[in-house]
Amino acid sequence: MVSLIINLLFFILISYPIIGAMCWFCCVLCYQFLYKSNSKRVPHRSISKNKNNAYPFILIIVPAHNEEVLIENTIDYLMNEIDYPNYEVIVADDGSTDNTPSVLKKMSEKYIAKNFRTLRVNSNKGKAHALNIAAGFAKGEFILSNDADVLPESNALNRYMDYFFSRENSRVAAVTGNMSVRNRSSILGKSQTVEFSSIVGSIKRSQSATIDTMYAYSGANTMYRKSALIDVGMFRQDRATEDISIAWDHSLNGWETLFAPDIMFYMNVPENLISLFHQRKRWAKGGIEVWLSNFIKVVKSPIKYFKQVILLLDQTCSIVWSFSFFILFFFFCINMILFFINRNYVDIETTLLYTSIFIVFELFSGLIEVGVSLIFDDASKKTKYIIFTPLYLLIFWIINPLAIVVSLPGAIKTVLGNGIGTWASPKRN
Repeated sequence: MVSLIINLLFFILISYPIIGAMCWFCCVLCYQFLYKSNSKRVPHRSISKNKNNAYPFILIIVPAHNEEVLIENTIDYLMNEIDYPNYEVIVADDGSTDNTPSVLKKMSEKYIAKNFRTLRVNSNKGKAHALNIAAGFAKGEFILSNDADVLPESNALNRYMDYFFSRENSRVAAVTGNMSVRNRSSILGKSQTVEFSSIVGSIKRSQSATIDTMYAYSGANTMYRKSALIDVGMFRQDRATEDISIAWDHSLNGWETLFAPDIMFYMNVPENLISLFHQRKRWAKGGIEVWLSNFIKVVKSPIKYFKQVILLLDQTCSIVWSFSFFILFFFFCINMILFFINRNYVDIETTLLYTSIFIVFELFSGLIEVGVSLIFDDASKKTKYIIFTPLYLLIFWIINPLAIVVSLPGAIKTVLGNGIGTWASPKRN
């Protein structure tokens, strides 16, 4: 029985990354050559004005917690560089304990006569709470969530409106942009450029092309329809990731969600492994929370929730693969130690040989998927970063599954009603 389980885990370990990469590879091609040809899905001209020939009012919410390093630059950019005539910026300071309040006071005085406001939550309640409070000040129907370290392209608001008004109905709940890395000076930053431009982008393209929905929004920059937020009870304040939970809530309630690869925004990413792991642990926890919360509901009505069945199946495979990785890694280490103690050097060489072959196959399949995605993303501007693909795959194959394994207990605690949505911003440079 033990041998059967180990063989099954080994099959999952080998097959899932290869099958997943090939599926994403094919789906990216489908998105590029089939899905994008449908003008109802992807706008081809500027139609930012609504049927009354007026630009809809947009509220840009900037949730912030201890962002003294970057918040001033972000505000200046949003106030001066955005090419859209009808918007307001609200910074929701969620209990910052650094110099963020002083910076915001200075910015309020600087833009006192303009469309800029701040609000202060005295204690850290979390990003979802800050978004919910600020959304109460929205004068119109559209809300852009923009992280404190994020700079969207100057024409982003026009393009977001293009997507909303290109549809024949008003069932589009949210349009999420295409993230890119600002701080690419470090090797880790360059590696994440590969990830966001290829892996993350290819997943969103694949899900859009095949089931016309998404597993998660880009929490750093997404435009929401206010009525869609109200319909699902706003952002869940007890969850680790508001962008994953709200995407599932919208999808389960029958709302449409769109990925806009042509709307670029630029964000800062962690520049050391500790910060990166903390980020991935939060993402993993949010994903498992959604998986646990919706598993029974989706499985009970697989026809009604067919799209969610596909997302749930992929997420289940990802979780099982993560545990398989570390279980088999444990057995690998034990066997290598025993081989060494017993001087079975031939077995050591054989094991290392097969392990190397496995790694090469995984890297090759990943390289194909990453290469195609980089070609189609952002007009092929990031193809030069493909040389960092092997490093990215090796590092993130360890960090991401480890984050899933470590986050499982906390996610179970949240689903049982003991979750908290407080947050901590990464260290900024």
